[in-house]
Amino acid sequence: MTSSKTSPSSTWRPATRQLHAGLERTEYGETSEALFLTSGFVYDNAEQAAATFRNEITHYQYSRFGNPTVAALERRLADLEGAEACIATSTGMGAVSSALLSHVKAGERVVASRALFGSCYWIVANLLPRYGVEIEFVDGTDLPQWERALSRPTAAVLLESPSNPMLDILDIAAISALAHKAGAIVVVDNVFASPIYQKPLELGADVVVYSCTKHIDGQGRVLGGAVLGSAEWISNTLQPFTRNTGNALSPFNAWVMLKGLETLSLRVDAMTHNAAAVADYLAAAPGVLSVRYPGRADHPQHALAARQMTGGGSLVAFEVRGGQEGAFAFMNALQLIAISNNLGDARSLVTHPATTTHSKIDAAERAALGITDGAIRFSVGLEDSQDLIDDLARGIAALPSA
Repeated sequence: MTSSKTSPSSTWRPATRQLHAGLERTEYGETSEALFLTSGFVYDNAEQAAATFRNEITHYQYSRFGNPTVAALERRLADLEGAEACIATSTGMGAVSSALLSHVKAGERVVASRALFGSCYWIVANLLPRYGVEIEFVDGTDLPQWERALSRPTAAVLLESPSNPMLDILDIAAISALAHKAGAIVVVDNVFASPIYQKPLELGADVVVYSCTKHIDGQGRVLGGAVLGSAEWISNTLQPFTRNTGNALSPFNAWVMLKGLETLSLRVDAMTHNAAAVADYLAAAPGVLSVRYPGRADHPQHALAARQMTGGGSLVAFEVRGGQEGAFAFMNALQLIAISNNLGDARSLVTHPATTTHSKIDAAERAALGITDGAIRFSVGLEDSQDLIDDLARGIAALPSA
């Protein structure tokens, strides 16, 4: 675990922080961050080893506990997020599961938004109850439901905003205020907004989680995750859990993600520009029944998105005519945009949530979340926006007749 150090210039803006924050060069003066592919570290003497394990001195012990390359990523992410501390994990789901399992225990409650990524939903609905944790789901956009659910003592709240896959926007500040009255920490999955467009900690959340596989790497290369929060919570609650359960990030993956961070703002801004253009195209296209994009005025929570996000993001959700048959015909007609369940990639990707990312959620629950058989999630990449629109037109042309 690494805490964010005070930058030489506290006025650095995000694009500068992505390149320079937390950089500690070795005695060789390398330009790029060093890559430490080592499982363990040696000590000058036995006394130093013993003092290290007693936490009397700071010394790297074992890469499951800490590694200089991983620490560089943790410092930079903490600085960019405005968090006191960060722990990098092996995957995004490792970040979510560790944040919850390290904090809650049998007999406590977790309240979560229904609109969660499929694996996050499974953890709350299936895994936590096995360990005696009471769970309650609410409609994330319904503040009275949150108020009722949080009228009883609660240990943790989990939410996504924007949500996966239908891009619901949740009021992080209002939910956090209610949760804190109930004694809960608020865990926000900020993957869709990225650290560029939303700062949950500034809105009242306690913990932010990322799949760094998405925008942070953003080029389909490696897996990784991150948990960010206060130094006290990270050190006393999360760190003992991740160290002893082995949820550690590979130093090589951390190094790749440090390279990804260098272009994060450039990529996210360009992808967002494209997403706005294709959302406008889809909204007017025949055979498209609905479009959801936080940057459009017709999004149900557009005003809230404008308050707590500084950009619409790179994801667009839309529904096509013809249900699953129509969605499959649309996707299979695409020549440029690839079919993949990943997101936040430099290349544009589409997926059919009802049969992929949310296929393990029963049909009635999917319907309640607005995940129809015709719904498609579009992760917009860096291609020329007109080429993307031309490809979407091929999908439109392949839709079954009305």
